[in-house]
Amino acid sequence: MAKKKAIEINKETIVNFYTDYVLTQGKKPNSIYEFAKNNGMEEAEFYKFFASFEVLEEHFFSDMMHYTLELLDKNSDYENYNAAQKLSCFYFTFFFFSTANRSFVMQLLKQDKMPLKNLMKLKSLRKDFLSYVKTVLETPYKIDNQKINNIQNRVVHEGAWLQFMSILKYWMEDTSINFEKTDVFIEKSVKASFDMVYNVPIESILDFGKFIWKEKFGNYKSN
Repeated sequence: MAKKKAIEINKETIVNFYTDYVLTQGKKPNSIYEFAKNNGMEEAEFYKFFASFEVLEEHFFSDMMHYTLELLDKNSDYENYNAAQKLSCFYFTFFFFSTANRSFVMQLLKQDKMPLKNLMKLKSLRKDFLSYVKTVLETPYKIDNQKINNIQNRVVHEGAWLQFMSILKYWMEDTSINFEKTDVFIEKSVKASFDMVYNVPIESILDFGKFIWKEKFGNYKSN
């Protein structure tokens, strides 16, 4: 009888083992020792890649960010896009990966009863995201004062992170087929934000406002 081929223990296989456990059991493993033993590896092998389950979860979101950027880099047209197109493309791609892993993402972001603990899992993602938007978003107003320009940049970049979080929240609550409404939310949100920061805020901001109002309150009109 042929021997069963041993599974190579690496970062990806450990994440796959962890994902499977969390989704089937609905909770974290009791300990790294138990987790390692149940998956045919030594506890020390886990520590070669992650210091804890919390670090693994944090890296999972950061890795989605890196996969997104890698895919965008392979798109020959991406480099020629304007800032709004680049940011939209990023959001569409990131949430494509999120949808492919939706059950695990939802579990991680709702796992703890304290919302702040769940958000801490996005710490590395936030850092990577802010580094990314610095390469995409320019200072709204060119002023010959570096201190003021730095403040402008910080406001724009942190605003982009708030936008990302609003899209994430919308996606988590989206019940439309294939999450089509999230795509609409991304499109309108990006257009409205660029109009508000870089252009005169006219139709797109009103359009985005109407979309939000309809989504939140439209279902109550008949009551």
